[in-house]
Amino acid sequence: MTLKWTDIEDIALALHEAHPEINPLTVRFTDLRDWINELEDWSDDIHKSNEAKLEAIQMAWLDEFNSSQNP
Repeated sequence: MTLKWTDIEDIALALHEAHPEINPLTVRFTDLRDWINELEDWSDDIHKSNEAKLEAIQMAWLDEFNSSQNP
């Protein structure tokens, strides 16, 4: 499966699996964009990112993070 900017939930899950100990709210958007670009299944143009997309991914990742903290 390849990941694109429209795959918000899948990106969030991949980020959570790659960085399970990181609270997403502590990650700067520039770092978040870089981490997304480093995902194994990433296949979209990194320059198509914007604040709204990154915020949506961060919030979805936060949901994953919170779920793992409170099983």
